[in-house]
Amino acid sequence: MAPDQTVPFGTRYARNGMVCSIDHLASGAGVAAMRRGGNAVDAAIAASAVLAVTSQHMCGLGGDLWALVHVPGEEQPYALNASGRSGSGADLDRLRREGFADMPFRDDPRSVPIPGCVDGWCSLHNKFGQLTLGEVLHDAIRLAQEGFPISQECAEATRLLVGVDNTQDYFRNGTPIPGMIIRRPGVAKALKGIAAHGRDAFYGGDFGRELLLFGDGEYSERDLQHSQSDWVEPISVDAFGHRIWSLPPNSQGYLCLSGAWIADQLDLPMDTNDPVFLHLLVESALQAGFDRPEVLHEEADGVALLGEERLAPRAAQISRTQVSKLPTGINPGDTIYLNAVDQNRMGVSLIQSNASGWGALAFMAKTGISLHNRGIGFSTDPSYRSCYGPSRRPPHTLAPTLVENFDGTLRALVGTMGGDSQPQIVLQLLARLLLVGESPAQALSAPRWRLAGSHATGFHTWADPGEIVLELEGSAASAEGELTQLGHTVRGMPSHNSAFGHAHIIEVEQGGLAGAAEPRSLASSAAGY
Repeated sequence: MAPDQTVPFGTRYARNGMVCSIDHLASGAGVAAMRRGGNAVDAAIAASAVLAVTSQHMCGLGGDLWALVHVPGEEQPYALNASGRSGSGADLDRLRREGFADMPFRDDPRSVPIPGCVDGWCSLHNKFGQLTLGEVLHDAIRLAQEGFPISQECAEATRLLVGVDNTQDYFRNGTPIPGMIIRRPGVAKALKGIAAHGRDAFYGGDFGRELLLFGDGEYSERDLQHSQSDWVEPISVDAFGHRIWSLPPNSQGYLCLSGAWIADQLDLPMDTNDPVFLHLLVESALQAGFDRPEVLHEEADGVALLGEERLAPRAAQISRTQVSKLPTGINPGDTIYLNAVDQNRMGVSLIQSNASGWGALAFMAKTGISLHNRGIGFSTDPSYRSCYGPSRRPPHTLAPTLVENFDGTLRALVGTMGGDSQPQIVLQLLARLLLVGESPAQALSAPRWRLAGSHATGFHTWADPGEIVLELEGSAASAEGELTQLGHTVRGMPSHNSAFGHAHIIEVEQGGLAGAAEPRSLASSAAGY
């Protein structure tokens, strides 16, 4: 592997275990869990819980979670869908009578499925955990109770909370500035309850009661008694010389895999500065998503969506000299991705999300927990199988990825935040890592592209294919002329822009681990031991 050329941002190396996340406090908590005798799942939960305390502008106990777990010697990874369902009181006809053409974006229970994060932690811990749940949540509880120094990104995000009820945790000492100590007593209490009594303390405790009041009939007590977490069958493709795994629908993980399979048919240039390299990856992402609005729903067959008979015609439409003519249907969200590998080479690829920044901008009074707005993924069109209705899961942008060698050993963990752009970012990272042979730091620091729509919320990139723009980050814009000649509509964007995701990579190398955390996140950390 070539040495990193991105000093001072470099790949980190470790022998025993590694955790990557957007916050050094979270990565450190994950490594601490492994040092105490925990495995990669304990580490991932520990890091995820710390992020729910320190990074509530992107994730939290009021959001959803997805995970892939590689267990050495097993035939395939374990896949966890902890995305919440809408309440049993969901009423599409009423929503349409009120004049909503799209799902309400903020402060409306109809866009707040029951949060699945805590059920996800409990499912992961019950199946794989080696430490007690109290040990796993120890650092998160301590930081919530005693306080943590707020990051620059979270401090800046609190500007959106001015005038929002129940956000006093952030403003007790005035407007937050980076490094100010923030305490979250309500979150600490909720975490202590989970540590002692599991999910029932959360869904049947203060948070559950506040959620019922907020819903005003959207949810029932019976809804909250039902776990929002399910073990499901993962999906995979063989591409770039490896087996690549993701989550089935209602996740859009099939797009990560479809894009990789299509790109693998195209004889990509090995020079990543060649505009054709970028062009072919863009076209692969577009062709993979040509019918996303129609096919992505919770009952979709993920294996069928990856069928060669379905994808081969899309690959055949891609030209090296111009954009494809077939119609296609192809934005940033607020989400965290993290990964963890332990000394036995168990690996966890995990995503936890609010959907939009701070979610629904609805904070619970006693706990201070904010609610996600993942229900914005529902359609309001009754002809769509993804339409809003009772006890349904919305289409999800979250798509963690796991790479294995063909002998079943773990090769890499890859994932990102980024809303609709997640599969596009993952595709770029996989091509650079697996095909070109770049290091984790090289792949992550390279300028990125994404497909952007015109919708103001940034979550409806696919709604109007005719309005899609290819956004190029930083130095990638140097290819604008060539890409325009090929038929792309191009727009340059600043370097190190969070709109292009927060991604992390851990690679398993002979004798050790190599990893890097996202350089576009100011507090990110790849921690190992």
